[in-house]
Amino acid sequence: MVSPGIMIAVVGPSGAGKDTLIAAAMRRFPGETRLHVIRRVITRAGDAGGEDHESVDAGEFERRRLRGDFAVAWDAHGLRYAIPAEARRHVDAGRAVIANGSRSALPVFADSFPRLLVLNVVASPAVLAERLHARGRESRDGIAARLKRATPEVRGDFEVFTIDNSGALEEAVETMTAFLNGVLQRLPKPGSPVA
Repeated sequence: MVSPGIMIAVVGPSGAGKDTLIAAAMRRFPGETRLHVIRRVITRAGDAGGEDHESVDAGEFERRRLRGDFAVAWDAHGLRYAIPAEARRHVDAGRAVIANGSRSALPVFADSFPRLLVLNVVASPAVLAERLHARGRESRDGIAARLKRATPEVRGDFEVFTIDNSGALEEAVETMTAFLNGVLQRLPKPGSPVA
């Protein structure tokens, strides 16, 4: 049986503003219990800047992966990432779970969550370079190499919605709000039985 809820994997290059956009859009839905943002588990220091995540070392990550604590796990850019298994409980309860994902991990997301939507957040190369430089985690050469490798397309048979976050954040938030309102229309109504 397919769960009544939906997993929304938010993907896009570093610096596209995925976490900022998610946080700003969620402020438009106070008290909406059918939308749930889940924190990733990452083998990156908690004070490294960027998204709010649960920081673990490589050994703890692998122990938790083997224990079945993750719904989705993948490796990228020398780090390990995971979506906690609690995401499945929310989807099974008829909620839309919003998670910062990765384009390379979308097949794993699809295996774990049959009702998968992909929200592809993009921005111009100049905007990406500026935002990555402001983070201070990479050199200008490292940023240039990252941008050269980046591809904004989502490959695969996924239902994809793209938001360009190159301009004013408010414009992208309006677009994401409309997207999430559409998602809510696809979920069970509050109080209806979830079968």
